[in-house]
Amino acid sequence: MNYSTIKKIVALSLVGIVGLTTAKAQDAPSSTAKIFGGTAQYRTWSLGINSGLLVPHVIIGGTNDYNTSDASLGYGLTLRKQLGHAFGLELAALKGRLSGSNEANDGVTNNNINNGPPVLGSNKSFKTDLNLALSLSGVVNVATIDFLRRENAVNFLVKAGMGIAHYAPSYVAASGVTVDWTNHAGEYNGTGTRKNVHELFIPVGVGVKFKVSDRVNFDLGYNMYFLDGDNLDATYAPATYAPGKPLAKDKWSYAYAGVEFSLGSTAKPNLDWVNPVAMMYDELNDPTLRQELEALKGRVSTLETTVATLSADADGDGVSNKFDKCAGTPAGTVVDGSGCPIKFPEPVAAAPAAPASFPAIQFEFDSSVLRTSSYPTLDQLASSLKAASGSVTLEGHSSNEGTDKYNQSLSVDRSTSVKTYLVNAGVDASRINTAGYGETRPLASNATEEGRIANRRVEIKK
Repeated sequence: MNYSTIKKIVALSLVGIVGLTTAKAQDAPSSTAKIFGGTAQYRTWSLGINSGLLVPHVIIGGTNDYNTSDASLGYGLTLRKQLGHAFGLELAALKGRLSGSNEANDGVTNNNINNGPPVLGSNKSFKTDLNLALSLSGVVNVATIDFLRRENAVNFLVKAGMGIAHYAPSYVAASGVTVDWTNHAGEYNGTGTRKNVHELFIPVGVGVKFKVSDRVNFDLGYNMYFLDGDNLDATYAPATYAPGKPLAKDKWSYAYAGVEFSLGSTAKPNLDWVNPVAMMYDELNDPTLRQELEALKGRVSTLETTVATLSADADGDGVSNKFDKCAGTPAGTVVDGSGCPIKFPEPVAAAPAAPASFPAIQFEFDSSVLRTSSYPTLDQLASSLKAASGSVTLEGHSSNEGTDKYNQSLSVDRSTSVKTYLVNAGVDASRINTAGYGETRPLASNATEEGRIANRRVEIKK
């Protein structure tokens, strides 16, 4: 079978593949994955097999050691991990044979054995067994035809990476002698002892995927392999070869068709075919999501109504109706925490220059929050300050638990809490001074719990 016939068969096969893929993709069920659900909700591993034509040149041109290239059968395996909807890593293995010939041999004597590498035209033909070309490449999804679907059916790819090739070339010299490098591979001439030549290469490729089912897709592609050496065909380019100078680099290409199988749970969709833009649009139009949003709005409205009810204060005394035990107090009446008026002693004829003596305000352990039991004392102090002139100093103290620095800060917070209450009760803030002494001025011994309780205080000084 000649090369032209092979191309026709491959072309007709691919037309059938495209038609079958398109039909299957239209029936593919939509994914239940969420746009922000992460890759764990998808299948991300796939295994592929492929076969195609290997030739010792690339379509972008360049010099070759033989002017005629044969198309030979190649085959390979791929294992891919999809890291996102647009990028994955692919481990690929390729085997096959490369061959070519010089249609018009110039008859130059082969000098491969004694005087250095052979030159273009000195060999009639070559055959190279590509025993293994192993590579790792990044694969990028650059476009999709049906981009408005939640799951794609056709993807276009580009790939590039790094690999190592193991191969054994042989050639037929102008004299008709065949020289085989197998088991004699070396840098030049096949004079070493290795079975294969080992060289690094860079793979660069393009491809297209056609989704057949949720598990299977057909792949078409073309890869170019740029070798880090000039010994793929056991023939070296004369234009660049000279002692101490680098040799020209050989290359080959692989046009293939293959099938790929998605691995993992059938309950998960394949990440290859995810389209985040279409998926987001689909989710925003999901009636279930809209129902949840409306239900959330209803709950917010209910909470707002409840808060408004709890904060309602019909008599304006600062205590909400739910907690006001003395409803209907006249405007301006000083009330306690339950909304009831506070009775003060009758004022004397002459207002004192400063408020009368008041007991210390006590606090819980490691706290600067006012006790409700302190409210009556503070309300009386606020009334006294508003009725008289002068100012007060609030001195904060603590017991000796904790560090000196912490207790100092705690004592300041306690005096500030008392000041905040008085200011909220209508006392001018400029008439209230605060100070904190930490544990330095104990009222009682810190050796007992009773003493420590007494020391957690704010004293009201004239």
